[in-house]
Amino acid sequence: MLRLLTVACLALGVLALRAGAGRAADFDLAGLPPYKSEQPDDPKHCHGAVCNGAWGVIRINGTELTQHLIHLWEDNFLKLHPNIRFKDYFVPSGFAGLCAETADIAVMGHTAWRSDIMAFRGVFGYDPTEITFATGGFNERKGNTPGVIIFVHKDNPLTGLTLKQIDGIFGAERTGGWRGATWSTVAARGSEGNIRTWGQLGLTGEWADKPIQPFGLDATLSNWSELIQRLAFGGGDKWSPAMQEIVRGGTEVPADAQIVRAVAADKYAIGFNLMRVVEKEPNVKALPIATGNEGTFVPPTKLTMYDRSYPLSNAVYIYLNRPPGKPLSPRLKEFLSYILSREGQQDVVADGMYIPLESKLAREQRDKLRD
Repeated sequence: MLRLLTVACLALGVLALRAGAGRAADFDLAGLPPYKSEQPDDPKHCHGAVCNGAWGVIRINGTELTQHLIHLWEDNFLKLHPNIRFKDYFVPSGFAGLCAETADIAVMGHTAWRSDIMAFRGVFGYDPTEITFATGGFNERKGNTPGVIIFVHKDNPLTGLTLKQIDGIFGAERTGGWRGATWSTVAARGSEGNIRTWGQLGLTGEWADKPIQPFGLDATLSNWSELIQRLAFGGGDKWSPAMQEIVRGGTEVPADAQIVRAVAADKYAIGFNLMRVVEKEPNVKALPIATGNEGTFVPPTKLTMYDRSYPLSNAVYIYLNRPPGKPLSPRLKEFLSYILSREGQQDVVADGMYIPLESKLAREQRDKLRD
C-alpha cells in the first residue's frame, strides 16, 4: 500500500522533535549544506511515464528500529515534493528487497553481512552502493547501533589499547581476512601476534604473568563483533580460543549485563560491550583506543563518536542498486540528497536513535550521489 502523509505520522514527528530538542545542541550541523532541490517538481517537465522531477514511488525496506526516522524523512520530504509517494516494508529482510527488485533502498542498522553482499553479487554481478546516513549511538537507547567499548576491571593499571593490541588480545593467527565479500591475505598474521598475558601489554608485578580472560558479546556474528573483526582484525574472523562468548537471548540476565559482571568480578578479565551497560558498573572502566601504535588514545564519548576520532565508532547505512556507470533516478537522488543535508540530519537528531553525520563524512557520502 502506498504510504501517504497522515495525521498519525505528523503526531509522531512532533513528539520526536520535542524529544530531540534538548540533544540538538550536542552537534554542530552548521557545516552541512541546506537541502536544495536539483530537479524541478513541475508536471510540465514530465513526458509520459518519465519525469525529471521528484515524482513517482520510492520503495523502502527497513526495520522497526529505523521506522520512525524514515517516517520523519518522508514526512518532511513530502512537504517539499508533494508528488512523491513511498512504499515501506518494515520487517528485517537484509537485501531480499534489493535482490528481488521490490525495493529501491534498504535501510540497515549495521554494515551489510557478507552473505547479503554475495547474494547481491550473485544476482547483479556487482556490489551494492553503500551510503552512510548516520553515526551509531553512544549510550542512550536500545537498538541504536552504539560503538564498541573495550573495558577492564577498575584496578587494572592499563590506560589504553591500540587496534593492533585489541587484535592480539581478542583475535588469533589467521591466513587472511574478508574485505566485503572478497578474501584477502593482507590481514594474515602468525601466532607471534597473539597477546595472552598482561605482561605482553607492559604490565609488571603481579600482572606480568597473569593470563588475559577475554569476554565478548555474540562474537560469532553481531554488529559489535563484526566491527572489531573489520577494524582490528583487518577482516579476519578468527577469535582467541580463550574468548568467553556470551550470546544474547534465553537467559534471565541479559548477555551484556553478564559480561560486565564477569569483568567486574575478575580483575584479570577484559571485555567488549556497550557504553550504556558499562557505565552503570563502578568496578569496571572503559579504555581509550588508538588507531596506530603512535596514535593518540581517544576515550569513547558522544563527541568522539560524532567526529569519528574514536576508532571503534559505529555507523548505519543505506544500500541501493546502482549499476556501475549509471546515474541514480532523479527521485532517489533527491531523497538521498535530503537525507544527507542539514535538514535530513536534523531529522536524525530529532529521532534520537543515532548521531548525525559530521560535515566531512556527510560530504563524502553526497559525492557518491554524483552522476
